[in-house]
Amino acid sequence: MSDIGDWFRSIPLITRYWFAASIAVPFIGKLGLVDFRNLMLFPELVFSRFQLWRPVTATLYFPVTPNTGFLYLVNLYFLYHYSTRLETGAFDGRPADYVFMLLFNWICIVITGLLMDMRLLMIPLIMSVLYVWAQFNSEMIVSFWFGTRFKAHYLPWVILVFNFIIGGSFVNELTGNLVGHLYFFLMFKYPMDLGGRSFLSTPDFLYRFFPNTRGGVSGFGVPPTRRPVPQEPPAAGGGGGRHNWGQGFRLGGE
Repeated sequence: MSDIGDWFRSIPLITRYWFAASIAVPFIGKLGLVDFRNLMLFPELVFSRFQLWRPVTATLYFPVTPNTGFLYLVNLYFLYHYSTRLETGAFDGRPADYVFMLLFNWICIVITGLLMDMRLLMIPLIMSVLYVWAQFNSEMIVSFWFGTRFKAHYLPWVILVFNFIIGGSFVNELTGNLVGHLYFFLMFKYPMDLGGRSFLSTPDFLYRFFPNTRGGVSGFGVPPTRRPVPQEPPAAGGGGGRHNWGQGFRLGGE
């Protein structure tokens, strides 16, 4: 048991609580301690009876049955594996930025779930995190089942097909992928790669609750004030005083 405890404590903080809640809430429903229908998302009950806990519990609950148990365990593994990699990789030392990403993705998924009458939101949130990890590590070669190997930016779509085969639906995975793409585009791609304005930034109050644990500037999603103008090489024999600004780097390279 001490080995399990040591392993659990080794999981980074935010992933640890998310992982634990994603085990506890389904088993609360499985054991009948709470009617599982009270854990699912019903838009009419949220708006008419103000049952505001449902968007939260619907993100953590998954019905564990002989038919769905394997799909649940696979996605629980995805949560642990890719959330841990993201929290200790691109967001290492910046828990507030990671919490903001989860909150932004969750809000977008809840809105989508209310509009599309979705009952369960666990898989979309997990897939949105996996999608962001895949964008940060887009050129990394990953291995999947049966020894297949491909670049990481294909992984969310491979998993979409995989879950469709074993679960019979792809709406949850597609929702997660689109929300993850929206976050990555607004937070990084548009302001940093395309030179646009920054639409997203981590609120200051999150830094008070989750201060950075490493040096650096809070809110790494802030774009540069302007994009450097490429410099022409100096003419032969001319002093010119021109300066070579060098090459930039591609976000997400590790």
